[in-house]
Amino acid sequence: MTKKLVVLSGSGISAESGIQTFRDMGGLWEQYDITEVASPQAWEGNRQLVLDFYNQRRRQLFQCIPNSAHYALAELENHFKINIITQNVDDLHERAGSTNVLHLHGELKKVRSTIDPSLVYELDHWELKEGDICEKGSQLRPHIVWFGEPVEAIKEAAEIASTADIFLVIGTSLSVYPAAGLIDFVPPEVPVFIIDPGSPAYISSTNIEVIKEKATKGMEILKDRLKSLA
Repeated sequence: MTKKLVVLSGSGISAESGIQTFRDMGGLWEQYDITEVASPQAWEGNRQLVLDFYNQRRRQLFQCIPNSAHYALAELENHFKINIITQNVDDLHERAGSTNVLHLHGELKKVRSTIDPSLVYELDHWELKEGDICEKGSQLRPHIVWFGEPVEAIKEAAEIASTADIFLVIGTSLSVYPAAGLIDFVPPEVPVFIIDPGSPAYISSTNIEVIKEKATKGMEILKDRLKSLA
């Protein structure tokens, strides 16, 4: 029976592809708090600023490509049943070939209706403008979970984590909740590997092994070991 490898990925894996975090973006955005561009209140109070922020992020994403860590995870589908739970809003896992990706915080290349959240559309370009509307005539917004909005995918993610045979954390220091709490749902006997150059905020089990490297180097170290556990 094929073992299940569950992966929780964070911004560290995308950073090596050139995806900048909010704090890294600099320039115009240095004068803003993240909640001023990523909250329902921001959308109501300064819609153009929010659109500009996500357009800039989307434009950046169209210029980035997956790195070797993304490709290594995709290759492991030849050996495991893999579920990737990602905190990232980019599509680099999918572009590398991973086929089972759950986005906790939404997807940057998608937009949705402001009156009917079930109406979600894929963008093939980077710019979302004021006046771009859904089929019901409502303004489109980024398909992103903003501060103050529920992370609706977390329940599904917790169920996935509870069925892991191996659990891998890559590119996150386990300090952002609710995603960081997913490790609590992993069965206690399951081996857990953490790839992150920092010190993870949460280590409670003797089954946890930390590889203090960036995502690409860490996957280079761990990939063959994981194959031996398949």
